[in-house]
Parts: sequence; structure tokens; C-alpha cells
Amino acid sequence: MKRILLLLTLFSGISLASAQGIGGAAASSVTGRISGVILDSLTKSPIDYATISLSRAGIAKTTNGSVSDEKGVFKIDNIAAGTYRITIAFLGYQTKILDSIKTTLQKPDLNLGRIYLSPNKQMLNEVIVTGTTPVVENKIDKLVYNAEQDVAIAGGNATDVLRKVPLLSVDFEGNVSLRGSQNVRVLINGKPSGAMASNMADALKAIPADQIKNVEVITSPSAKYDAEGTSGIINIITKKNNLAGVSGSVNGGVGTRQNSGNVNLNAKTGRLAVTANGGGFYSWPQTSTISFKRSSNDGTQVISQIGQSKTDRLAANGSIGADYDFNSFNSISTNVRLNGFNTGADGSNSNQNLLNGSAVNFTRLSDNSMHMNGVDWSSDFLHKFKKKDQQISIAYQLTNGKQRNSYITDISNTVLDEYGNNDADNTENTVQIDYTHPFKKVTLETGIKGILRDVVSDNRTRNFNSLTSIYSPISSRTYVYDYNQDVYSAYATFGFTLAKKFGIRAGARYEGTEINGDARSAGAAASPFSSSYNNLVPSFVVSRTFKNFSTVKLSYNQRLQRPSLFYLNPFLNSADVYNQSQGNPTLRPELSHNIEFNYSMFVKTSVLNTSVYYRRTNDIIESFVMPVSITDPSSGNMATGSRTTFRNVGSNNSVGFNFFGQINPVKPLTLRGNFNMFTYDINANNGLTVTNTNTQLIYNAFLSGSYAFPKGLTFETFLITNSPRRTSQGKNPSFNMWNLGLKKEVMKKKGSIGLTIIDPFNESKNFRSSIVGADFTQSSNFSVPFRSFGTSFSYRFGKLSMQAPRKKRGVTNDDLKQGEQNNGNQ
Repeated sequence: MKRILLLLTLFSGISLASAQGIGGAAASSVTGRISGVILDSLTKSPIDYATISLSRAGIAKTTNGSVSDEKGVFKIDNIAAGTYRITIAFLGYQTKILDSIKTTLQKPDLNLGRIYLSPNKQMLNEVIVTGTTPVVENKIDKLVYNAEQDVAIAGGNATDVLRKVPLLSVDFEGNVSLRGSQNVRVLINGKPSGAMASNMADALKAIPADQIKNVEVITSPSAKYDAEGTSGIINIITKKNNLAGVSGSVNGGVGTRQNSGNVNLNAKTGRLAVTANGGGFYSWPQTSTISFKRSSNDGTQVISQIGQSKTDRLAANGSIGADYDFNSFNSISTNVRLNGFNTGADGSNSNQNLLNGSAVNFTRLSDNSMHMNGVDWSSDFLHKFKKKDQQISIAYQLTNGKQRNSYITDISNTVLDEYGNNDADNTENTVQIDYTHPFKKVTLETGIKGILRDVVSDNRTRNFNSLTSIYSPISSRTYVYDYNQDVYSAYATFGFTLAKKFGIRAGARYEGTEINGDARSAGAAASPFSSSYNNLVPSFVVSRTFKNFSTVKLSYNQRLQRPSLFYLNPFLNSADVYNQSQGNPTLRPELSHNIEFNYSMFVKTSVLNTSVYYRRTNDIIESFVMPVSITDPSSGNMATGSRTTFRNVGSNNSVGFNFFGQINPVKPLTLRGNFNMFTYDINANNGLTVTNTNTQLIYNAFLSGSYAFPKGLTFETFLITNSPRRTSQGKNPSFNMWNLGLKKEVMKKKGSIGLTIIDPFNESKNFRSSIVGADFTQSSNFSVPFRSFGTSFSYRFGKLSMQAPRKKRGVTNDDLKQGEQNNGNQ
């Protein structure tokens, strides 16, 4: 409570200072709207897609504009009071100019009524003018990948999309890295999702690729963002249009490996806009082969396993949102997003073990399942002051995610089976206030935020006697665990321009965190604990703009990475008693220092983006394999198994280089390439023994090419390669993939059909990993079906009438390290 009062006091003081002004204030202005209807002067029928350009009276330069919809209606928003000139043009008609169009502070909205355009004396034949958005856009503060322009992703999911985004890499299990670091925050439309905190890899597979409009990669977030994400932020934008009328799209894909479908719907009338979408994803059951071997250094124990696992996935998600503008100063928006994900894996493993010179053989049958569903509801209010760019927003978000994990293990030669269940419930309540105040030459952004997280993990483990049909609970592993994490933060940033060429943005963010964890049952394996810590994280960016759209940027920031439910859940999964897994609720957050020097250039259709960066991460969180004493389920003898958990293994110093380029050697051909190389150099924390102490060099790269043939036919090929990912104990598998795609526009360019091929010459892929512990060595190979063929179809309906884009606002929780996928499924 004291933290909340302190933050409110701080925010009130900043707001008061802002209201009083620093160095004078600009003149007040009210923004309004100019609207009208464009009609044919002869037929009196509406003219859609007419271009309306707005400029100040006496000035030729256009400052705003719009396009008429199918009813001829146009609207130009955010118009300050003044005198304007409006130019209306459309192919085959005489251009019309309206001078001395006035709006006032008292009447900021102006309806021009019906405006008639006269046809030219020599009417032209119908011409269709189309514009193409580039697949990759290099902007000052971020890199944008326009997924809807890509041919080869149709029928896939978000994981397939992210594999093609510059600066990113995705391994075979679906874990996402930004410049080699998996400590990245993923947002959906600028807002967090509870599904991402539970298991990011699985949550991404639940989003159909056809639902994604673009992906933003932010490597140097300002203090306005939560300090979470030591390597940066990935923002996935789903399809949504600023339209008058009704429009939407239907997409679907069927393949030998996966199937997907989704529907998008947009409706806008007056000041109300509603957007809805829904989609699903299903992967055909696939059978994978698994081999595993672990040997003790003294040779007294050798664990060998070989078996098969059959896995299938089913996912669905949907959302509905509404935006309403009361007037030019006040607006509200609300959105509800639902998601669900189910996966099952049935396996059979043959164990041939050597314990102290004695052979112990048995067969293990297992049945694993995971069910996840969640809801994210957000609502926010935006108020714009009369002073231009001065505004305040208030946002609230409720996130709830439920995840159920269960397993059944049946060991041959025994009468006892083990049943394990874990029900985890994660609830978040977030309140956020942001305020922007422009001074004469400086813009101030400030705000406060509070996040209250409550996690309940209900663990139930028991043995089942097949002879007596009696269940016997295992008391040390049957309990309810409560975990509470409260985060309070405040920030301030200042941005200004020097000599019209230098842009500077500086700020700082304070975050205070309080954590408590306790098991309700006496004798539970998980111990109670509490912790609190405070962080002040600065950020600084200076950029210099040159001719030919080239920019040089130098940035420094600190970032924080708190562990999410995926890492914290104390549930012990011992479906394989020799290979157990468990979360760690006592993990500390990671803290990183990031320095980046970046050069970017855009000339016509050529793009160049290159960076040199340094990142030091303290208390880095990694999966860690530890030996544990177990009872062999077949012989009853004592043995040594392993438990995979998560530890703060130490500090990592990483120096890297990244290059992305795009060129068009000839007009129909586009070539793109990305290369990222960095070092891994771990220094272990006190009391922890790591075996991988040498400096390692890691890389990832992709190369793609697309060719646009006449009549709406496009071909694309894409090649990706990732080196093995190093850890403090060994290395995880390398990854490579080759994609080919073909798309043909049909139905007057409103629809398209496509063909996608993945690795046509590799029916399956082998993923090998190795770990070296203090007294053991371990190796494994996971072979999965990989080659696939798929077809896709999409159809768009409704006519577009572009309007001014809405300003982004609302809750953006960026403060959790999100879950990986480690079950070996592609």
C-alpha cells in the first residue's frame, strides 16, 4: 500500500509540474473532422476510392487526407481549427479544388455534404491501381515484418511467421530468440496474454499465420515499456482495419502436417468500430522416435532408453473488440481475447539399464496431456487536451489462465502405476495511467502502473495398485501452492530533436517487486519463501539522420526478466522416474545491460540494417539438470536419476553482430537475407558447477527470394539455419529448414490459393543434444516427421475506406520471462 501511495504522489507531482509548464506552452488547439460525399455529376452515383487531399490555405504541401468508401463517403480526422484547401481527384474525372474551407474552435467538425465530380471529356478505360507494402520495413525505432505480404506462411501458425522475421530465430521446439537470447517479451496487439506466460511456444502455435498482419521487433524499448525482456520486445499485430462499413476475410489451410482456419470481421459506422476474429489449428498425430543415454563418470550406472511417442495438438483462439469516439477529445476501447490449447503424447520406452554391474530391463508406458485455456480482457479510456499532443490514458486489464497437466506411468514387472495431476491458475490485475505533455521543444511521457499476480498450483500425485485397485496419495507431492507477485512501477521519458538531425530520447523506470510463496499442506516438498527487490532501469537513445533515408543510432538500456509460471511451477513431473522435471519458485530475476550501435539505410526498394551490440546478463536463467536419488521401479534398488529444473546459473557476456539486407536486382525479384552472430561466455554463480566454461560462438541466418510473375502469380523460397544453442551444461540441437511457396490471386484479386512445401527431401529430422554434469554425461536424439505439403485459400470481402489510424494505448505488461517449450515437439 505504501508503494501505491508513493507512486500516486510521484505521478501527481509530475502531472502538476507538467500542467504548469516548463519553458512556456504552445497555443491551444481543438481537433475535429471534415467529411462529405463524392458523387458522379451525371449519374449521381457514389464514387469510391476517390482521393481527398487536405492542405493549409495558401500552402501546396498536403498535410492529411482520406479515400472515399463504396458509398462515396470520406472522413478526415484530427483537423485543427483553421482555413484549408481540399483537392479531390479520381481517374477519369476532373480534379476539383475547394478553397477557404474553415473550421473553428466552437465548431471543429465540418460536413461538406454532396460534392460532384465531372467526368473528363475523354473517359479513360477502367484502370486498377494497386500498391504493394514491402515484406520488411525498417523504421526508426523498430523493424516491421509484414506477414500478410508473405506467400509461404499460408496455412501455418505464428511460429512459422516468426522464423522469417529478421533478428529473430526459432528452434525446433518453437522457442523464440531475439539476437540469440530467449529472454524476450511477446505481446499481442501491444498487450500481454496469459497464454504466453504459461507456455509461449505452445501459445504461438495456437495463432494461425493468416490471422497475423505484421510483427514488430523492438530492440531498444524506452522507459515507457515494462523493464521485462532483456533482449527486447516482439509485438504481433493481428489483422484489423479502419473501415467504414463491413469487411473481413476467410482463410484456411490443409496439409500433411498441420491444418488451420480463421475468420476476421471488421465493422465501422460513425464513431463506433467493432473487430472480431476466430481461428483454430490442428496438427495430425505424428510419431517421433526418441533415444537417450546417460552414464556416470565412474561407470557404475548406465541408463539407456529407446522408444516412440505419438503427439497431437488442437488449438483455438478468438477475440472481439470495440472502439468508440465520443468526440475529438474522448474515446474508449475494450477487447476480450479467448484462447485454448490441448496437446497429448502417448509413448512407449524400452529401458536397458546397468546398475552396479547388474542389468535391469523394463518397459515404460506413458500417457501425458496438457490442457490450457485463458481469457484476457482489457479496457481503456483516452482523453486528449486542447493542447496538441497532450493526452492522458487510463487502462485496466484482467488476465486469467488455467493449465492442467497430467500423466500416467505404467512400468512392466510392477503392480504400481503413478498418476500425476497439476491444476495451475494464474490471475493478473493491472492498472496503468500514462500522461503525455509537449513543451516547447521537449515531449514528456510519464506514468504509473500496478500489477497484482496470484498463482495457485494444485498438485496431486498418487500410486495405483493394479492388484487391489487402491490409490495411495504421495503426501510430499500432494499439496496446494500459493504464489503472489506484486509489481509497482513509475517512469518518465524525455524526447527532443537537435538541429533537425539528432533525435534524443532518455528516461528511467522504477520497479518494485514483492513475492510470497507458500504450500498450504504440512510436509509438502515445496518450502515457503518471500522476497522483495527494487530496480531503477535507465534508457537512452541518440540517433542521427542523414540523406537518402539513412540513420545511425546509439542506445543503452537496462532490462529486467522475471520468471513466469512456466519457470516457477513446483509441480514434479516424474512420468519418467529417471528423467524428472520441476519448476523453481525461488528463481531470481535476470538483469541485463544492453549497448547497441545501429546503421540503417533505405534507398528505393533496398534495405540495409546492421548492428553491433553488447549484452551482459546477471543471474541468467537456464534449464539445469541435477542428479537425484531414486528407487528403480523394476528392481527396487537405489539408483541415480536426473531432474531438469531452472537455475540462476551465473552471468553471461555476449558480443554480437547482426546484418539484414533486401535488394531487388530486377523489378519482379526480391532477395532478403539475415545473419546474426554472437558469443556465449558464462561465469557461474558461487556454489554452482558448470561444465561449459569456454567462450562459444553461435549464429543463425536465413536467405529468401520471391518472384512476382504476371497475372497475380508469386513464387517464394526460404532457407533457415541455426547453430546449436549453448548452455552452461552443453548444447541444444541445431536447426535448419527449407520452404517453398506458390500463390495465385483469383476472384478479381479478392481471393488467393496457395501451395506450401517444407523440406521436400527430408522425411524426418534428427535433433541431437548433449549435457555434461559434474559426475555424468548425457546425450539424446529426437527424430520427428518434418516433410510436409499444404494448400491454402483466402478470400476478402467488403470495400476499404481508409481512415486515420487509432493511437495505440492500453495495458502493456512486459515484465515476465515467458515459458519455453521443452517436450521435443516440432
